[in-house]
Amino acid sequence: MAVLLTQAEGTSEIHETMFEGRLNYIKELKKMGADVIIRDQHHALISGPTSLFGTKIRSFDLRAGATLIIAGLIAEGESEISDIHLIDRGYENIEGKLNRLGAKIRRVYVN
Repeated sequence: MAVLLTQAEGTSEIHETMFEGRLNYIKELKKMGADVIIRDQHHALISGPTSLFGTKIRSFDLRAGATLIIAGLIAEGESEISDIHLIDRGYENIEGKLNRLGAKIRRVYVN
């Protein structure tokens, strides 16, 4: 939802009620150009619409990784997501499935 809110008109609030640190991915959206204010561990304000730009970002967990993939798809330029093993835990062959829908995702293996 946070990625979609970067594209919506106005200011929206996200309130995470369960886990501290679940909003860490919002810092990665900020690196991409999102207009966000992290109020505390459970609240963030997102203003839009905002253009997102590709950059190097990091997945913190399964859900954050999926969010960052979506952000990368709408961003201008190329995005590089590290710690993708966290995404793989819940989404089998996500790049293949999204590529079949028209995305341009490639997995790069680093030794």
